[in-house]
Amino acid sequence: MRMRRRTERRCSASSIRRVAATLPGLALALALGGCFLGTERPDAALDVPPAYRNPPARTPDAALPSVSWWRGFHSKQLTDLIEESLTSNLDIAVAVAKIVQADANSRITGAALLPALDFNASGTRSQSPGASPRNVISASFSASYEVDFWGKNRAALRAIEETAVATRFDREVVALSTMVSVANAYFQVLGAADRLRVARNNLAAATRVYNLIQERFGAGVASELDTSQQESVVNTVRASIPPLQLILDQNIATLAVLIARPPERIKVRPGSMSQIRIPPVTPGIPSDLLAQRPDVREAEAVLASANASVESARAAFFPTISLTGDGGYQSVALRTLLRPESAFFSLAAGLTQPVLDGLRLEGQYDLQKGRQDEALQLYRKTVLNAFADVERALIAVQQTTERERLQRIVVTSSRRAFEISERRLREGNIDLVTVLQTQQTLFQAEDTLATARLARLLAVVSLFQALGGGWQMPVEDGQTRP
Repeated sequence: MRMRRRTERRCSASSIRRVAATLPGLALALALGGCFLGTERPDAALDVPPAYRNPPARTPDAALPSVSWWRGFHSKQLTDLIEESLTSNLDIAVAVAKIVQADANSRITGAALLPALDFNASGTRSQSPGASPRNVISASFSASYEVDFWGKNRAALRAIEETAVATRFDREVVALSTMVSVANAYFQVLGAADRLRVARNNLAAATRVYNLIQERFGAGVASELDTSQQESVVNTVRASIPPLQLILDQNIATLAVLIARPPERIKVRPGSMSQIRIPPVTPGIPSDLLAQRPDVREAEAVLASANASVESARAAFFPTISLTGDGGYQSVALRTLLRPESAFFSLAAGLTQPVLDGLRLEGQYDLQKGRQDEALQLYRKTVLNAFADVERALIAVQQTTERERLQRIVVTSSRRAFEISERRLREGNIDLVTVLQTQQTLFQAEDTLATARLARLLAVVSLFQALGGGWQMPVEDGQTRP
């Protein structure tokens, strides 16, 4: 008894010494792994300006875009079209399908972090020459697990999860692009409708003048040349109507596609751009764009995925540690299969260290580094484009607003001149050349005003798009994600 206790103490002391001897090696491996596998995230080196070069004049009711920014135009038809597109648009449906695929891919990749357990059952009957038939029945469970000691699988999972995050941002990018396309097409419809009304009113005015000239021609006061010139004006105005009707019909067809309907199933009541209110909006500061624009957040998620892929490729240089186990029952007869004497098991641990692989691991690591640098440059470009988009939109809003204001003055003076010339034409004390000039000036000025109004509406929509359309990160568990 005393001998056995002394032996046990010796075995225990020997085990402690062996474990203690392995600790320095294990600590060194962990230290080296920590140095080699440290997170390496390149600096984007963004140059974020403190303010925009062309900020708008602030007004008391100006504000950053709201989530439902399209409601600020106070058009029920526009609101209905945009909100229908958010639920029906096929590009958005494709983006949602990509999210489902990315989530499934995350589950597939994450499975490597969990043990795998399989149930195996088999039955065989065999006979050797000169021997009796023999049955073998077995039922067992086999398990395997890869110890993610260096974080290779965790980094791979993180890369796929960031890709899934990027697909969600991509869905927001597609949704914003769809809303902007609907608004632009709708305003194109309104612009074409306004220009059609202007053309038809001008046609009526030109025809009225033409009738007056014909009366004067019949009285011998006007010449045939005067009649022909005015007839040319009438025909020119009439010829401008079909192209405007084409623009209107084609944009209605575009709206139908955006809300996933056949063009024959959509009805758009062409109103007037004068009924559209232009909502005030201020851009805030440039740094806000880093959180406001979904395309910037998408590029950021792609970069984070590339960083994690580099970590996974780096960890592949280190040994792979795997644990396997197998246990169950095996017997020559079914009735004795579950007896204790039929039980069997096996446990094994393995370590695999790449030695010669034809530079495959080095190639994979360099490939991921290249993709990381590509994602970094694309992220920087996306941010710079975001700043430029806002600057361009601000300039466009300012210039188109001023253009519309000046063009209204032109229309007012041109209409006054035409009314005076038409009145004097009735009185018979004006040169017909002057009448032709005043009516052509008015016709062109009114059409240009409609075009200027449309350009201003499109510029405001582009500003909403450049600012991210009021998009915000979704709230999760009562917290707003940064």
